[in-house]
This record gives sequence, structure tokens and C-alpha cells, in this order.
Amino acid sequence: MHNRERLAIDGGQPVIDTPLPKGVSGPSVFGDEEAAAAERVIRGDIHFRYHGPNDVALFEEEASRRLGVNHALMVNSGTSALACGLAGLGVGPGDEVIVPGYTYIATPAAVVAVGAVPVIAEIDNSLGMDPQDLERKVTPHTKAVIPVHMNGTPARLSRIIEVATRHGLMVLEDCCQCVGGEYKGLPIGTYGNAGAWSLNYAKTISSGEGGLLFTNDRDVYERASFRADPGMRMWQKEGWQNEAFPGETYRPSVVLGAIARVQLGKLGMIIEHQRAMQAAFLESLEEGRGYAVRHMDDPAGDTGVSATLIFHDAALARGYALALEAEGLPAGTVYNEGIPDRHIYSNWESILQKRSHHPSGYPWRDPAYKGNVEYSEDMCPQTLDILGRSVRFDFNMNMTPDHAKLMAKAVNKVDRALGG
Repeated sequence: MHNRERLAIDGGQPVIDTPLPKGVSGPSVFGDEEAAAAERVIRGDIHFRYHGPNDVALFEEEASRRLGVNHALMVNSGTSALACGLAGLGVGPGDEVIVPGYTYIATPAAVVAVGAVPVIAEIDNSLGMDPQDLERKVTPHTKAVIPVHMNGTPARLSRIIEVATRHGLMVLEDCCQCVGGEYKGLPIGTYGNAGAWSLNYAKTISSGEGGLLFTNDRDVYERASFRADPGMRMWQKEGWQNEAFPGETYRPSVVLGAIARVQLGKLGMIIEHQRAMQAAFLESLEEGRGYAVRHMDDPAGDTGVSATLIFHDAALARGYALALEAEGLPAGTVYNEGIPDRHIYSNWESILQKRSHHPSGYPWRDPAYKGNVEYSEDMCPQTLDILGRSVRFDFNMNMTPDHAKLMAKAVNKVDRALGG
């Protein structure tokens, strides 16, 4: 074999000899505009979200218009947005909420935060919730389901909504890793009863930390608002239709709102750039010998932040990952015993062991809960199998489509050698 075709791991010439640019989405395009917005708030006299016209309220209005929804509530994190959404949907003690086995631990933690019990469902080759297992996991105690749109790819929403409707379940869409994504022409988060964004340091748009809960249901919005701020009706006395109840304080600072507004204005540019890179990568791939591309119900709605290849078996995936590293393309299987990824249910130690802040064992041993959910690290074998065969490639705002094509070239080279 010619040296140029010999794998770098075997002494050949690497495809990528200059390290790929690093970065993320929103924070990689932080600039003078975000700094000026923060400085304007700091030097101004409105530092509290209920004092005068402020950037938090303006961000909510602007995000609502972009999403085409009636109501939006900015909070201090994506986790808070999920907890407020669940409270808005009336989820609480005695209820079960089904979540996928591949998501950040914040998703089940938000369920626990409102006193409900998380039930873990398998994923499928979309890397989102498996609609068939969702249906298997429904019990008389199930109140809601949280489909998660992971790594920029919308979940199988049509089938998930179908199952939820059949069983009378509420749907809270976790869009924290897919801000700006669409499904069949509409923004994700608008198919269920409510949706949630994260605005943290690694997201499509970012204010460092922050979250957004959005819905078309006025009652859901009001209840979520009360959960987010125990003093909400003290500061905003008029216009409420529901009785207030005491919640926690998930209120964001006005500085976060100011930065988020600037980032929201850049969302279209970010998505366009990421999609161009993902398209360049996928279109440059030869027909896979050792892998298949992750399933996407609606490829056009993907945010383009990553691409995942699912290999025929775990050993093959690890072999490709090692070979790709040598070619200059950092890669690794999503599920690996040596990587404690909190996005994989088997590493949600506090959930699996039903740890509580209180000796009562709340919420699992709450008297209101009549179910009996059990967890184990191997309870979702399909999820672990798929993730053990999956290798993800991330794109960022400091890359160009040429970088993405180079990444595909490295994959093609390794696939020709190892794919059989």
C-alpha cells in the first residue's frame, strides 16, 4: 500500500496534519456587541428584572416572536427551565415522568426537583428516545414524557407525540442541546405542551448560564412563573389568572438577558454556519462500509453542530476511533467504561441509587407515589449498545466547511482500510 494510503496508525501520513480549530457555538462568536450589552446594564440603573423596561423581559418577547409562541419565561439555567415547565404542567409527587437514557443528568434531576419519579427509556438509532420503549414504560402513574433533542438532532417527535396523545401524557420538550432546531417546518419545543432551552457556556447561543421555558398555554406559563420566583405576584400584581404558590428563585440577572438578546440575533448565522459544515462532512463521506449515519427524522431541521456515525459493533468503533486519532481527527465512542459521561444514564449515580436530600427518601418513597421503579447500570442495554458503537464528530464556529471535508476524508481513509 502506498504510504499516502497507509493508515497513520500504521506509519502512514496523517490526513490532518494541523490541529482542527477548537470552539463551541454561541461563545465562539462572543464579540464587542455582547460586551457592550453587558456594560450598558452594569453602567445603567436597571439591575433587577422587575424594574422598568429591562433586557430579560425584552429577551422573552424576542424569543417568543422567533418561536411563534405566546409565552416565554427566562430563568437561570436549562435545568430550571425544565423544573419550571414540569411545575407548569402540574407534575408532582406521585407522578412518573419518562426520560431517555441519553441526556444530561439535569433532565431526570428536574423531575426529582418537582417531587416526581424519573423512569428511564431506551434510545434508538436517532440517539433520541425510542418511541416503542416509551410506550412500554408507560404505567398508570405516568404523567409526562420529556423527549430530548440531543446533539442538535430533533428526536422522533411525530411518533413520540403519537404515543403521548394515546396515553394522555403531557409533553415537555428538552431542546437544551438543539436551540434553533426545527422539525417538519416548525421550531422544536412547539410540538409538546412546553419547551425548554439552555443558554449555558456550550450551547447554540449562550449568556454563560441561562434558560428559557416557552409555551402557548397561559396556565402553564403562569404556574412556571410562580415556580421560578416566589415573589412574582408581589412584583407584578396585575394580569394573573391563577393563584400563586411559593416556589424557588430561578430569576436571571439583567446582564444575562442583555447578552442573550445579542446572541439571539446571531442564532440564524450560527445555525447556517453549522449546517454548512455538517452538510460538507456528510456529503463528502463515501458509502460507509463499517458504519451507518445516525438516523435523522428531519435532516433539514438539525442544527448542524455534530454528526454521529454508528458502527456495526463496539470493537470496530473503538478501532476506528484509534485510527482516526492518528489521522489527526479526535474521536471516541460515546459510551466507554473509562469515560464517566453524565449524558448517559449509567453514570447518573445519584439517580440510580435514589439518593435524596432527606432521610424520607423523597420522591421515591413519598407516600403519594404508588409505583415501583427500579434502576441499574445495565437496565437499558439497547442504549448502551448503540452508544458503544457511536462516534460523534463536533463542528464549531471556528471551523469552515473545508475543515469538515478534511474530517470526512479522514473517515473515508480509515473506512476503506477497516470497513471490510
